[in-house]
Amino acid sequence: MSSTPTRDMPDYEATRRDFQWERPEFFNFATDVTDRWARERPDALALHWSDEGGRERVFTWRQVRERSLHAARFLTGQGLGKGDRVFVMMPRVPEWWFLVLGCIRAGIVFMPGTPMLTPKDVRYRLEAAGAQAVLTEASCLDRFEGLVGTDAAKCWVSVGPVPPGSPWVEYTSAEQPEAAEDTFARTRAEDPMLLYFTSGTTGMPKMVQHTQASYGLGHQVTGRYWLDLTPEDRHLTLSDTGWAKCAWGKLFGPWSQGACNVVYDFRGRFVAAAFLRMLERQRVTTFCAPPTAWRALVLQDLSRYDLSSLRHVASAGEPLNPEVIDAWKKATGLHIREGYGQTESVVVVGMFPSLEPRVGSMGKPSPGFDVSIIDDEGREVASGQEGDIAVRVKPERPVGLFDGYLQDDAANETAFRGDWYVTGDRAVKDADGYFYFVGRRDDVIKTSGYRVGPFEVESALIEHEAVAESAVVGVPDERLGQRIKAYVVLAPGFTGSSELARELQEHVKRITAPYKYPRDIEFVTDLPKTVSGKIRRTDLRALALQGPAAKD
Repeated sequence: MSSTPTRDMPDYEATRRDFQWERPEFFNFATDVTDRWARERPDALALHWSDEGGRERVFTWRQVRERSLHAARFLTGQGLGKGDRVFVMMPRVPEWWFLVLGCIRAGIVFMPGTPMLTPKDVRYRLEAAGAQAVLTEASCLDRFEGLVGTDAAKCWVSVGPVPPGSPWVEYTSAEQPEAAEDTFARTRAEDPMLLYFTSGTTGMPKMVQHTQASYGLGHQVTGRYWLDLTPEDRHLTLSDTGWAKCAWGKLFGPWSQGACNVVYDFRGRFVAAAFLRMLERQRVTTFCAPPTAWRALVLQDLSRYDLSSLRHVASAGEPLNPEVIDAWKKATGLHIREGYGQTESVVVVGMFPSLEPRVGSMGKPSPGFDVSIIDDEGREVASGQEGDIAVRVKPERPVGLFDGYLQDDAANETAFRGDWYVTGDRAVKDADGYFYFVGRRDDVIKTSGYRVGPFEVESALIEHEAVAESAVVGVPDERLGQRIKAYVVLAPGFTGSSELARELQEHVKRITAPYKYPRDIEFVTDLPKTVSGKIRRTDLRALALQGPAAKD
Protein backbone atom coordinates (compact mmCIF):
# COMPACT_ATOMS: atom_id res chain seq x y z
CA MET A 1 0.00 0.00 0.00
CA SER A 2 1.10 3.56 -0.64
CA SER A 3 2.31 5.53 2.38
CA THR A 4 2.06 9.03 0.89
CA PRO A 5 1.99 11.51 3.79
CA THR A 6 -0.89 13.90 4.32
CA ARG A 7 -0.70 16.80 1.90
CA ASP A 8 -2.04 19.74 3.88
CA MET A 9 -1.83 18.73 7.53
CA PRO A 10 1.68 17.50 8.37
CA ASP A 11 1.23 19.03 11.83
CA TYR A 12 -2.26 18.78 13.34
CA GLU A 13 -1.75 21.34 16.09
CA ALA A 14 -0.16 23.92 13.77
CA THR A 15 -2.98 23.55 11.26
CA ARG A 16 -5.61 24.00 13.97
CA ARG A 17 -3.81 27.05 15.34
CA ASP A 18 -3.41 28.82 11.98
CA PHE A 19 -6.73 27.87 10.36
CA GLN A 20 -9.20 30.63 9.49
CA TRP A 21 -12.54 30.26 7.74
CA GLU A 22 -13.17 32.06 4.49
CA ARG A 23 -16.23 34.27 4.93
CA PRO A 24 -17.00 35.77 1.51
CA GLU A 25 -20.07 37.89 0.87
CA PHE A 26 -20.99 35.84 -2.20
CA PHE A 27 -20.39 32.15 -2.80
CA ASN A 28 -21.61 29.43 -5.15
CA PHE A 29 -20.07 25.98 -5.27
CA ALA A 30 -20.85 25.52 -8.98
CA THR A 31 -19.40 28.81 -10.19
CA ASP A 32 -16.63 29.28 -7.61
CA VAL A 33 -15.38 25.69 -7.33
CA THR A 34 -16.36 23.33 -10.14
CA ASP A 35 -16.12 26.04 -12.80
CA ARG A 36 -12.66 26.90 -11.49
CA TRP A 37 -11.54 23.31 -12.03
CA ALA A 38 -13.08 23.46 -15.51
CA ARG A 39 -10.85 26.44 -16.28
CA GLU A 40 -7.70 25.07 -14.67
CA ARG A 41 -8.01 21.35 -15.54
CA PRO A 42 -10.63 21.16 -18.31
CA ASP A 43 -9.64 17.73 -19.61
CA ALA A 44 -8.98 16.02 -16.26
CA LEU A 45 -11.56 13.48 -15.12
CA ALA A 46 -14.13 14.79 -12.64
CA LEU A 47 -16.62 11.89 -12.63
CA HIS A 48 -16.06 8.22 -13.41
CA TRP A 49 -19.29 6.22 -13.24
CA SER A 50 -19.69 2.46 -13.58
CA ASP A 51 -22.40 -0.03 -12.69
CA GLU A 52 -22.82 -3.69 -11.80
CA GLY A 53 -23.06 -4.64 -15.45
CA GLY A 54 -19.67 -3.15 -16.29
CA ARG A 55 -20.95 -0.09 -18.18
CA GLU A 56 -18.95 3.12 -17.74
CA ARG A 57 -19.47 6.83 -18.31
CA VAL A 58 -16.70 9.39 -17.77
CA PHE A 59 -16.86 13.18 -17.63
CA THR A 60 -14.15 15.81 -17.57
CA TRP A 61 -14.36 19.03 -15.59
CA ARG A 62 -15.27 20.87 -18.81
CA GLN A 63 -18.16 18.46 -19.41
CA VAL A 64 -19.37 18.75 -15.81
CA ARG A 65 -19.56 22.52 -16.23
CA GLU A 66 -21.36 22.29 -19.56
CA ARG A 67 -23.89 19.71 -18.38
CA SER A 68 -24.62 21.56 -15.15
CA LEU A 69 -25.17 24.76 -17.15
CA HIS A 70 -27.63 22.86 -19.32
CA ALA A 71 -29.37 21.54 -16.18
CA ALA A 72 -29.63 25.03 -14.66
CA ARG A 73 -31.18 26.41 -17.84
CA PHE A 74 -33.57 23.48 -18.08
CA LEU A 75 -34.76 23.99 -14.48
CA THR A 76 -35.28 27.72 -14.83
CA GLY A 77 -37.06 27.00 -18.10
CA GLN A 78 -39.56 24.98 -16.07
CA GLY A 79 -40.41 28.10 -14.08
CA LEU A 80 -38.16 27.36 -11.11
CA GLY A 81 -36.16 30.17 -9.57
CA LYS A 82 -33.89 31.21 -6.73
CA GLY A 83 -35.12 29.96 -3.36
CA ASP A 84 -37.56 27.39 -4.77
CA ARG A 85 -37.28 23.95 -3.19
CA VAL A 86 -37.01 20.81 -5.30
CA PHE A 87 -37.05 17.22 -4.10
CA VAL A 88 -34.37 15.09 -5.77
CA MET A 89 -34.67 11.29 -5.71
CA MET A 90 -32.39 9.30 -8.00
CA PRO A 91 -30.10 6.31 -7.90
CA ARG A 92 -26.38 6.88 -8.46
CA VAL A 93 -26.67 8.14 -12.05
CA PRO A 94 -24.49 10.97 -13.43
CA GLU A 95 -27.55 13.14 -13.98
CA TRP A 96 -27.94 13.45 -10.21
CA TRP A 97 -24.68 15.42 -10.07
CA PHE A 98 -25.52 17.58 -13.09
CA LEU A 99 -28.99 18.48 -11.83
CA VAL A 100 -27.77 19.17 -8.29
CA LEU A 101 -25.03 21.46 -9.62
CA GLY A 102 -27.67 23.06 -11.84
CA CYS A 103 -29.79 23.76 -8.75
CA ILE A 104 -26.82 25.26 -6.89
CA ARG A 105 -25.87 27.39 -9.89
CA ALA A 106 -29.38 28.81 -10.19
CA GLY A 107 -29.90 29.27 -6.43
CA ILE A 108 -32.57 26.56 -6.31
CA VAL A 109 -32.67 24.69 -2.98
CA PHE A 110 -32.32 20.94 -3.52
CA MET A 111 -33.64 18.33 -1.07
CA PRO A 112 -32.04 14.88 -1.53
CA GLY A 113 -34.00 11.71 -0.86
CA THR A 114 -33.02 8.07 -1.17
CA PRO A 115 -34.82 5.80 -3.67
CA MET A 116 -35.60 3.54 -0.69
CA LEU A 117 -38.26 5.99 0.52
CA THR A 118 -41.89 4.91 0.30
CA PRO A 119 -44.70 7.06 -1.19
CA LYS A 120 -45.69 7.92 2.39
CA ASP A 121 -42.14 9.13 3.13
CA VAL A 122 -42.11 11.16 -0.06
CA ARG A 123 -45.46 12.81 0.66
CA TYR A 124 -44.27 13.86 4.12
CA ARG A 125 -41.16 15.50 2.65
CA LEU A 126 -42.96 17.30 -0.16
CA GLU A 127 -45.63 18.66 2.15
CA ALA A 128 -43.33 19.55 5.06
CA ALA A 129 -40.93 21.48 2.84
CA GLY A 130 -43.45 23.02 0.45
CA ALA A 131 -41.67 21.57 -2.58
CA GLN A 132 -42.16 23.29 -5.92
CA ALA A 133 -40.73 20.46 -8.03
CA VAL A 134 -39.65 16.82 -8.10
CA LEU A 135 -36.55 15.58 -9.92
CA THR A 136 -36.34 11.82 -10.24
CA GLU A 137 -35.41 8.94 -12.54
CA ALA A 138 -37.53 6.42 -14.41
CA SER A 139 -36.81 3.60 -11.94
CA CYS A 140 -38.27 5.71 -9.07
CA LEU A 141 -41.57 6.79 -10.64
CA ASP A 142 -43.60 4.34 -8.55
CA ARG A 143 -42.48 6.18 -5.38
CA PHE A 144 -44.70 9.08 -6.44
CA GLU A 145 -47.87 7.04 -6.85
CA GLY A 146 -50.88 9.14 -5.87
CA LEU A 147 -48.83 12.33 -5.84
CA VAL A 148 -48.13 13.07 -9.50
CA GLY A 149 -50.31 15.84 -10.84
CA THR A 150 -51.47 16.93 -7.39
CA ASP A 151 -50.57 20.21 -5.72
CA ALA A 152 -47.73 18.42 -3.87
CA ALA A 153 -45.50 20.03 -6.53
CA LYS A 154 -45.99 22.14 -9.64
CA CYS A 155 -43.25 20.56 -11.74
CA TRP A 156 -42.49 16.85 -12.24
CA VAL A 157 -39.22 15.93 -13.97
CA SER A 158 -37.77 12.49 -14.72
CA VAL A 159 -34.48 11.34 -16.20
CA GLY A 160 -35.38 8.71 -18.77
CA PRO A 161 -38.68 7.77 -20.46
CA VAL A 162 -41.89 9.09 -18.95
CA PRO A 163 -45.44 7.67 -19.23
CA PRO A 164 -47.29 9.11 -22.26
CA GLY A 165 -49.86 11.73 -21.36
CA SER A 166 -48.58 12.07 -17.78
CA PRO A 167 -47.49 15.30 -16.04
CA TRP A 168 -43.89 14.06 -16.10
CA VAL A 169 -41.38 16.02 -18.18
CA GLU A 170 -38.41 14.07 -19.53
CA TYR A 171 -34.93 15.40 -18.80
CA THR A 172 -32.02 14.54 -21.04
CA SER A 173 -28.48 15.46 -20.06
CA ALA A 174 -26.63 17.48 -22.69
CA GLU A 175 -23.64 19.74 -23.11
CA GLN A 176 -23.95 23.47 -23.69
CA PRO A 177 -21.95 25.10 -26.48
CA GLU A 178 -18.40 25.52 -25.20
CA ALA A 179 -18.69 29.30 -25.14
CA ALA A 180 -21.90 29.31 -23.05
CA GLU A 181 -21.73 31.74 -20.16
CA ASP A 182 -23.22 31.50 -16.69
CA THR A 183 -25.79 34.28 -16.58
CA PHE A 184 -27.47 33.40 -13.29
CA ALA A 185 -27.66 35.89 -10.44
CA ARG A 186 -24.93 35.59 -7.84
CA THR A 187 -25.81 33.80 -4.63
CA ARG A 188 -24.88 35.21 -1.26
CA ALA A 189 -22.94 33.00 1.16
CA GLU A 190 -25.90 32.90 3.54
CA ASP A 191 -28.49 32.00 0.86
CA PRO A 192 -30.10 28.58 1.41
CA MET A 193 -28.64 25.85 -0.82
CA LEU A 194 -29.63 22.47 0.59
CA LEU A 195 -32.37 21.00 2.75
CA TYR A 196 -31.77 17.58 4.30
CA PHE A 197 -34.16 15.48 6.31
CA THR A 198 -32.52 13.83 9.31
CA SER A 199 -32.38 10.05 9.21
CA GLY A 200 -35.10 9.76 11.83
CA THR A 201 -33.60 7.37 14.41
CA THR A 202 -36.22 8.82 16.76
CA GLY A 203 -39.49 10.40 15.59
CA MET A 204 -40.19 12.01 12.24
CA PRO A 205 -37.27 13.48 10.28
CA LYS A 206 -36.41 17.10 10.98
CA MET A 207 -35.56 19.57 8.20
CA VAL A 208 -31.91 20.66 8.26
CA GLN A 209 -31.04 23.70 6.16
CA HIS A 210 -27.55 24.49 4.88
CA THR A 211 -26.44 27.68 3.19
CA GLN A 212 -24.29 28.10 0.09
CA ALA A 213 -21.23 28.52 2.32
CA SER A 214 -21.97 26.07 5.14
CA TYR A 215 -21.59 23.02 2.92
CA GLY A 216 -19.93 24.47 -0.16
CA LEU A 217 -17.08 26.00 1.86
CA GLY A 218 -17.38 23.94 5.03
CA HIS A 219 -16.68 20.62 3.35
CA GLN A 220 -13.26 21.84 2.25
CA VAL A 221 -12.24 20.70 5.75
CA THR A 222 -13.74 17.28 5.02
CA GLY A 223 -12.05 16.90 1.65
CA ARG A 224 -8.75 18.65 2.31
CA TYR A 225 -7.87 17.46 5.81
CA TRP A 226 -9.88 14.35 6.71
CA LEU A 227 -10.15 12.64 3.31
CA ASP A 228 -6.71 14.13 2.47
CA LEU A 229 -7.57 14.58 -1.20
CA THR A 230 -5.56 16.07 -4.04
CA PRO A 231 -6.47 16.70 -7.71
CA GLU A 232 -4.63 13.48 -8.57
CA ASP A 233 -6.81 11.27 -6.39
CA ARG A 234 -9.56 8.90 -7.48
CA HIS A 235 -11.93 8.98 -4.52
CA LEU A 236 -14.90 6.75 -3.82
CA THR A 237 -17.37 7.16 -0.98
CA LEU A 238 -19.92 4.40 -0.58
CA SER A 239 -23.21 6.20 -0.19
CA ASP A 240 -26.71 6.50 -1.52
CA THR A 241 -27.43 9.89 -3.14
CA GLY A 242 -30.05 10.59 -0.48
CA TRP A 243 -27.66 10.50 2.45
CA ALA A 244 -25.71 13.43 3.88
CA LYS A 245 -22.67 11.18 3.47
CA CYS A 246 -23.07 11.69 -0.28
CA ALA A 247 -22.55 15.43 0.18
CA TRP A 248 -19.51 14.71 2.35
CA GLY A 249 -17.74 12.26 0.06
CA LYS A 250 -19.38 12.24 -3.37
CA LEU A 251 -19.89 15.94 -4.02
CA PHE A 252 -18.49 18.77 -1.88
CA GLY A 253 -15.60 16.91 -0.25
CA PRO A 254 -13.83 15.49 -3.33
CA TRP A 255 -14.81 18.20 -5.81
CA SER A 256 -13.66 20.98 -3.49
CA GLN A 257 -10.17 19.48 -3.91
CA GLY A 258 -10.42 18.71 -7.64
CA ALA A 259 -10.35 14.92 -7.13
CA CYS A 260 -12.03 12.52 -9.54
CA ASN A 261 -15.30 11.25 -8.06
CA VAL A 262 -15.53 7.49 -8.66
CA VAL A 263 -19.16 6.31 -8.54
CA TYR A 264 -20.26 2.68 -8.39
CA ASP A 265 -23.96 2.29 -9.21
CA PHE A 266 -25.45 -0.86 -7.71
CA ARG A 267 -29.18 -1.25 -7.17
CA GLY A 268 -29.52 -4.33 -4.96
CA ARG A 269 -27.88 -5.41 -1.74
CA PHE A 270 -24.26 -4.54 -1.08
CA VAL A 271 -22.04 -7.40 -2.29
CA ALA A 272 -18.62 -7.10 -0.68
CA ALA A 273 -16.75 -9.27 -3.19
CA ALA A 274 -18.11 -7.33 -6.19
CA PHE A 275 -17.27 -4.06 -4.49
CA LEU A 276 -13.68 -5.10 -3.82
CA ARG A 277 -13.28 -6.11 -7.47
CA MET A 278 -14.53 -2.67 -8.47
CA LEU A 279 -12.01 -0.92 -6.16
CA GLU A 280 -9.29 -3.01 -7.77
CA ARG A 281 -10.46 -2.35 -11.32
CA GLN A 282 -10.98 1.40 -10.91
CA ARG A 283 -7.63 1.92 -9.11
CA VAL A 284 -9.30 3.91 -6.35
CA THR A 285 -6.79 5.81 -4.19
CA THR A 286 -8.97 7.02 -1.31
CA PHE A 287 -12.08 5.32 -0.04
CA CYS A 288 -14.74 5.99 2.61
CA ALA A 289 -17.55 3.65 3.71
CA PRO A 290 -20.02 3.29 6.60
CA PRO A 291 -19.38 0.69 9.33
CA THR A 292 -21.98 -1.73 7.93
CA ALA A 293 -19.94 -1.99 4.72
CA TRP A 294 -16.60 -2.25 6.51
CA ARG A 295 -17.90 -5.14 8.61
CA ALA A 296 -18.88 -6.98 5.43
CA LEU A 297 -15.60 -6.21 3.66
CA VAL A 298 -13.35 -7.67 6.37
CA LEU A 299 -15.25 -10.97 6.20
CA GLN A 300 -13.78 -11.44 2.71
CA ASP A 301 -10.39 -12.96 1.92
CA LEU A 302 -8.73 -9.62 1.22
CA SER A 303 -5.54 -11.28 -0.03
CA ARG A 304 -7.39 -12.17 -3.23
CA TYR A 305 -7.68 -8.52 -4.31
CA ASP A 306 -5.11 -6.04 -5.56
CA LEU A 307 -5.79 -2.98 -3.41
CA SER A 308 -2.32 -1.50 -3.85
CA SER A 309 -3.69 1.74 -5.33
CA LEU A 310 -5.35 2.63 -1.99
CA ARG A 311 -3.40 5.08 0.16
CA HIS A 312 -6.07 6.35 2.60
CA VAL A 313 -9.36 4.91 3.89
CA ALA A 314 -12.01 6.30 6.22
CA SER A 315 -15.29 5.51 7.95
CA ALA A 316 -18.22 7.66 9.10
CA GLY A 317 -21.87 7.33 10.02
CA GLU A 318 -21.52 5.37 13.25
CA PRO A 319 -18.53 4.25 15.32
CA LEU A 320 -16.51 1.44 13.78
CA ASN A 321 -15.58 -1.52 15.94
CA PRO A 322 -11.83 -1.69 16.68
CA GLU A 323 -11.79 -5.34 15.62
CA VAL A 324 -12.80 -4.34 12.09
CA ILE A 325 -10.09 -1.66 11.97
CA ASP A 326 -7.50 -4.22 13.09
CA ALA A 327 -8.61 -6.82 10.54
CA TRP A 328 -8.38 -4.34 7.65
CA LYS A 329 -5.00 -3.04 8.78
CA LYS A 330 -3.56 -6.56 9.05
CA ALA A 331 -4.68 -7.30 5.50
CA THR A 332 -3.80 -3.99 3.81
CA GLY A 333 -1.50 -2.01 6.10
CA LEU A 334 -3.98 0.88 6.18
CA HIS A 335 -5.68 2.21 9.30
CA ILE A 336 -9.37 3.04 8.79
CA ARG A 337 -9.60 6.63 10.02
CA GLU A 338 -12.93 7.61 11.52
CA GLY A 339 -14.71 10.92 11.21
CA TYR A 340 -17.60 12.33 13.20
CA GLY A 341 -20.24 14.75 12.06
CA GLN A 342 -23.94 14.86 11.35
CA THR A 343 -26.50 15.81 8.75
CA GLU A 344 -26.26 19.15 10.55
CA SER A 345 -22.53 19.59 9.95
CA VAL A 346 -19.39 18.78 8.04
CA VAL A 347 -16.72 16.65 9.76
CA VAL A 348 -16.21 18.18 13.22
CA VAL A 349 -14.02 15.48 14.79
CA GLY A 350 -11.69 13.21 12.85
CA MET A 351 -8.78 10.84 13.02
CA PHE A 352 -6.77 12.99 10.62
CA PRO A 353 -3.85 11.38 8.76
CA SER A 354 -1.26 13.28 10.79
CA LEU A 355 -2.70 12.03 14.09
CA GLU A 356 -1.40 8.88 15.74
CA PRO A 357 -4.43 6.54 15.75
CA ARG A 358 -5.84 5.42 19.09
CA VAL A 359 -8.00 2.32 19.28
CA GLY A 360 -11.65 3.18 19.84
CA SER A 361 -11.20 6.93 19.31
CA MET A 362 -12.85 8.98 16.59
CA GLY A 363 -10.03 11.54 16.71
CA LYS A 364 -9.71 15.21 17.54
CA PRO A 365 -11.63 18.38 16.55
CA SER A 366 -11.42 19.58 12.94
CA PRO A 367 -9.66 22.82 11.99
CA GLY A 368 -12.13 25.68 12.37
CA PHE A 369 -14.19 23.96 15.08
CA ASP A 370 -14.10 24.26 18.86
CA VAL A 371 -15.60 20.94 19.99
CA SER A 372 -15.85 19.84 23.61
CA ILE A 373 -17.77 17.68 26.08
CA ILE A 374 -20.28 19.61 28.20
CA ASP A 375 -22.76 18.95 31.01
CA ASP A 376 -26.46 19.82 31.22
CA GLU A 377 -25.63 23.41 32.21
CA GLY A 378 -23.34 23.97 29.23
CA ARG A 379 -20.10 23.71 31.22
CA GLU A 380 -17.10 21.82 29.87
CA VAL A 381 -16.42 18.66 31.86
CA ALA A 382 -13.09 17.26 33.02
CA SER A 383 -11.05 14.82 30.93
CA GLY A 384 -12.39 11.29 31.26
CA GLN A 385 -15.90 12.43 32.20
CA GLU A 386 -18.85 11.56 29.98
CA GLY A 387 -20.99 14.35 28.57
CA ASP A 388 -22.62 15.80 25.46
CA ILE A 389 -20.57 16.41 22.32
CA ALA A 390 -20.98 20.11 21.57
CA VAL A 391 -19.73 22.62 19.01
CA ARG A 392 -19.09 26.21 20.10
CA VAL A 393 -21.22 28.70 18.14
CA LYS A 394 -20.46 31.89 20.07
CA PRO A 395 -19.00 34.44 19.72
CA GLU A 396 -18.61 33.32 16.09
CA ARG A 397 -20.51 30.52 14.39
CA PRO A 398 -18.21 28.19 12.42
CA VAL A 399 -18.71 27.69 8.71
CA GLY A 400 -19.90 24.13 8.09
CA LEU A 401 -22.73 24.12 10.62
CA PHE A 402 -26.40 24.15 9.64
CA ASP A 403 -28.67 27.18 9.83
CA GLY A 404 -31.11 25.45 12.16
CA TYR A 405 -34.13 23.17 12.01
CA LEU A 406 -36.82 24.66 9.81
CA GLN A 407 -40.25 25.15 11.37
CA ASP A 408 -39.21 23.44 14.61
CA ASP A 409 -38.65 25.85 17.48
CA ALA A 410 -38.68 23.05 20.04
CA ALA A 411 -35.86 21.18 18.28
CA ASN A 412 -33.80 24.37 17.99
CA GLU A 413 -34.29 25.15 21.67
CA THR A 414 -33.04 21.67 22.60
CA ALA A 415 -30.10 21.76 20.19
CA PHE A 416 -28.57 25.04 21.39
CA ARG A 417 -27.36 25.34 24.98
CA GLY A 418 -25.64 28.59 25.92
CA ASP A 419 -22.64 29.05 23.64
CA TRP A 420 -22.95 25.55 22.20
CA TYR A 421 -24.71 23.49 19.56
CA VAL A 422 -25.44 20.17 21.27
CA THR A 423 -25.24 17.19 18.91
CA GLY A 424 -27.29 14.75 20.97
CA ASP A 425 -24.37 12.31 21.11
CA ARG A 426 -22.42 11.37 24.23
CA ALA A 427 -18.65 10.95 24.43
CA VAL A 428 -15.57 11.11 26.63
CA LYS A 429 -12.43 13.15 25.90
CA ASP A 430 -9.08 11.98 27.23
CA ALA A 431 -6.26 14.16 28.57
CA ASP A 432 -4.66 14.37 25.11
CA GLY A 433 -7.83 15.63 23.42
CA TYR A 434 -8.95 12.38 21.73
CA PHE A 435 -12.72 11.79 21.65
CA TYR A 436 -14.34 8.41 22.42
CA PHE A 437 -17.95 7.88 21.37
CA VAL A 438 -20.39 6.53 23.97
CA GLY A 439 -23.76 6.65 22.16
CA ARG A 440 -26.78 8.71 21.34
CA ARG A 441 -28.08 10.45 24.45
CA ASP A 442 -31.29 8.37 24.24
CA ASP A 443 -29.37 5.12 23.63
CA VAL A 444 -27.14 5.12 26.73
CA ILE A 445 -28.22 2.25 28.99
CA LYS A 446 -28.57 2.72 32.77
CA THR A 447 -28.21 -0.67 34.43
CA SER A 448 -27.52 -1.55 38.08
CA GLY A 449 -26.43 2.03 38.72
CA TYR A 450 -23.97 2.04 35.80
CA ARG A 451 -24.15 3.88 32.49
CA VAL A 452 -23.27 1.70 29.49
CA GLY A 453 -22.83 2.84 25.91
CA PRO A 454 -24.20 0.30 23.41
CA PHE A 455 -21.15 0.65 21.17
CA GLU A 456 -18.71 -0.81 23.71
CA VAL A 457 -20.88 -3.93 24.15
CA GLU A 458 -21.32 -4.27 20.39
CA SER A 459 -17.56 -4.01 19.91
CA ALA A 460 -16.98 -6.77 22.47
CA LEU A 461 -19.51 -9.02 20.76
CA ILE A 462 -18.03 -8.54 17.30
CA GLU A 463 -14.68 -9.79 18.55
CA HIS A 464 -16.24 -13.25 18.67
CA GLU A 465 -15.86 -15.17 15.42
CA ALA A 466 -19.55 -16.08 15.36
CA VAL A 467 -20.76 -12.45 15.25
CA ALA A 468 -21.04 -10.55 11.97
CA GLU A 469 -23.02 -7.61 13.36
CA SER A 470 -24.81 -6.68 16.55
CA ALA A 471 -26.97 -4.01 18.10
CA VAL A 472 -27.46 -3.44 21.82
CA VAL A 473 -30.34 -1.71 23.61
CA GLY A 474 -31.60 -1.27 27.15
CA VAL A 475 -35.01 -2.68 28.07
CA PRO A 476 -37.00 -2.03 31.28
CA ASP A 477 -36.17 -4.20 34.25
CA GLU A 478 -37.69 -3.84 37.75
CA ARG A 479 -34.51 -4.98 39.50
CA LEU A 480 -31.79 -3.47 37.30
CA GLY A 481 -33.54 -0.38 35.95
CA GLN A 482 -32.60 -1.53 32.48
CA ARG A 483 -31.10 -4.79 31.34
CA ILE A 484 -28.82 -5.04 28.35
CA LYS A 485 -30.18 -6.90 25.36
CA ALA A 486 -28.21 -7.77 22.22
CA TYR A 487 -29.51 -8.54 18.75
CA VAL A 488 -26.91 -10.59 16.90
CA VAL A 489 -26.47 -11.31 13.20
CA LEU A 490 -24.30 -14.41 12.90
CA ALA A 491 -21.34 -14.86 10.58
CA PRO A 492 -21.63 -17.52 7.84
CA GLY A 493 -21.35 -21.05 9.18
CA PHE A 494 -22.81 -20.37 12.65
CA THR A 495 -26.26 -21.23 14.00
CA GLY A 496 -27.99 -19.55 16.90
CA SER A 497 -28.57 -21.60 20.05
CA SER A 498 -28.86 -21.15 23.80
CA GLU A 499 -25.34 -22.60 24.12
CA LEU A 500 -23.94 -19.99 21.72
CA ALA A 501 -25.81 -17.24 23.56
CA ARG A 502 -24.17 -18.26 26.83
CA GLU A 503 -20.81 -18.43 25.13
CA LEU A 504 -21.26 -14.87 23.84
CA GLN A 505 -22.27 -13.66 27.30
CA GLU A 506 -19.12 -15.15 28.84
CA HIS A 507 -17.07 -13.70 25.99
CA VAL A 508 -18.32 -10.18 26.74
CA LYS A 509 -17.61 -10.63 30.45
CA ARG A 510 -14.00 -11.49 29.60
CA ILE A 511 -13.57 -8.65 27.10
CA THR A 512 -15.10 -5.82 29.11
CA ALA A 513 -16.49 -5.06 32.57
CA PRO A 514 -18.76 -7.91 33.73
CA TYR A 515 -21.76 -5.63 34.35
CA LYS A 516 -21.79 -4.76 30.62
CA TYR A 517 -22.63 -8.24 29.36
CA PRO A 518 -25.99 -8.70 27.56
CA ARG A 519 -28.45 -10.55 29.78
CA ASP A 520 -30.69 -11.20 26.76
CA ILE A 521 -29.43 -12.29 23.34
CA GLU A 522 -31.62 -12.70 20.28
CA PHE A 523 -30.32 -14.04 16.97
CA VAL A 524 -31.69 -12.23 13.90
CA THR A 525 -31.04 -12.29 10.16
CA ASP A 526 -30.67 -8.51 9.89
CA LEU A 527 -31.03 -5.30 11.86
CA PRO A 528 -33.54 -2.47 11.28
CA LYS A 529 -31.74 0.56 9.89
CA THR A 530 -32.50 4.04 8.68
CA VAL A 531 -32.14 4.85 4.98
CA SER A 532 -28.62 6.05 5.76
CA GLY A 533 -27.62 2.72 7.30
CA LYS A 534 -27.80 3.65 10.99
CA ILE A 535 -29.29 1.11 13.39
CA ARG A 536 -32.82 2.01 14.51
CA ARG A 537 -32.51 1.22 18.20
CA THR A 538 -35.97 2.67 18.83
CA ASP A 539 -37.40 -0.21 16.75
CA LEU A 540 -35.28 -2.73 18.64
CA ARG A 541 -36.38 -1.41 22.02
CA ALA A 542 -40.01 -1.85 20.95
CA LEU A 543 -39.26 -5.32 19.61
CA ALA A 544 -37.50 -6.27 22.84
CA LEU A 545 -40.75 -5.93 24.78
CA GLN A 546 -42.33 -8.76 22.81
CA GLY A 547 -39.67 -10.85 21.05
CA PRO A 548 -38.09 -14.15 22.18
CA ALA A 549 -34.60 -14.12 23.60
CA ALA A 550 -31.97 -16.28 25.23
CA LYS A 551 -32.02 -14.91 28.81
CA ASP A 552 -29.53 -14.99 31.63
